[in-house]
Amino acid sequence: MIIDGKTELYGIIGNPVRHSLSPAMHNAAFAVMGMNWVYVPMEVTDIKSGMTGLKGLGFKGVSVTVPHKATVIPFLDEIDPVAEQIGAVNTLLFRPNHAGEIICRGFNTDWLGANTALAEQIKLQSSSVLIIGAGGAAKAVGFGLVQAGADVFICNRTAEKGEALAQWLGCSFLSMDAVNTFDADVLINTTSVGMEPDFEGIVVPPECLNQFSVVMDIVYAPLQTRLLREAALVGCATIDGLSMLLYQGAAQFKIWTGGTPPQLIMRSALEEELRIRRGNL
Repeated sequence: MIIDGKTELYGIIGNPVRHSLSPAMHNAAFAVMGMNWVYVPMEVTDIKSGMTGLKGLGFKGVSVTVPHKATVIPFLDEIDPVAEQIGAVNTLLFRPNHAGEIICRGFNTDWLGANTALAEQIKLQSSSVLIIGAGGAAKAVGFGLVQAGADVFICNRTAEKGEALAQWLGCSFLSMDAVNTFDADVLINTTSVGMEPDFEGIVVPPECLNQFSVVMDIVYAPLQTRLLREAALVGCATIDGLSMLLYQGAAQFKIWTGGTPPQLIMRSALEEELRIRRGNL
C-alpha cells in the first residue's frame, strides 16, 4: 500500500479499538479494488472533539463501535431512518453538500450483517428466533429479524433490561430458566460469554441445544466458541461471529463506494488476521 497526498482516509472510532478486525477487512478490500484509500483504527474518548477532527482531517467514511454508537448521534448532520429507529449508528459517510459544506450522515449496518448471515441458513420470515442478551447488539439483531418477519424472543439474565428490549421490539421475553424447555428454529448469542479468555463459557446449557436448528454466536475470538462446538455436536447448523462482522462491513463498503464489496477477500483477510493474532499470544 502506497500512501500519498491523494490517499482517501477511512477508519474506525471507539474506545477501546485496538482489537478491531475491521482495518484488516477494509484495507484488503480497498487494495484488491485498486483504491488509493486507507482505513485506520482511532481510539476516541471525547466524541464531540473526535467528530470535529474527522471532518477537519477530511475523512470520507468511518465505522463506529462501542461506546459511541449512540453518543455520536447528536453530532450528525443527517441520520438514516433505520439507524434513527434503532437508536445506534455504526457507519458514517462524509460528503460535501451543494454549498460545499461537509455533511456527516449516520447509518446502521449491524442488523443487515446479522440478517444476511442468518438468511444463508434459514428463511427468516415466520422463523422463531431466541436472542440471548439485551445490549446494543441484541437490539440491532432483533430489529432486523422483526423487520424480516421472524418471531423473536428475548432472553437475558437481567430481566428488567430484557423485558424493556422485548417491549421495544414488540416481542416476548423469556427467563433464563425457560430456555431449558424452549424450542425455536434459531438461537443467537449476542453477549460476550465465550469470548477469549473465557474459552469454556457458554450462554445456555449444552443439553438444550438440540432444541434449535441453527445456532449463531456473534463472538469471533475464538472463532469456534464452545457454544458453536456443542451445537455442531448435536447436529445444529452453526454461524460464527465473523459472518455478521463481514456482512455489516460489506454493507459499509457499499455505502462508501456505491460498488460491490469483494466479500471473499474480506473474509480471507479477517481469518488471516485472527490466525496472526493467535500466533502472537
